[in-house]
Amino acid sequence: MTEQVSDGSVGEQRKRKAKEKDREGQIERGVAIRAGFYIFGTHIVAGWVILLFYLGRHAH
Repeated sequence: MTEQVSDGSVGEQRKRKAKEKDREGQIERGVAIRAGFYIFGTHIVAGWVILLFYLGRHAH
């Protein structure tokens, strides 16, 4: 008699690995989007502060 693998068949293992890769891709995509928002937001705030200094310097 042959012993069966308790983790499931090879096909099930491949499906599980594919799902793990998909999940990793989703996490990486989420991190990239979040970083983009943070970078964009930081530039907006910095631009606003620079504009305020510019307007304050030229106020009479």
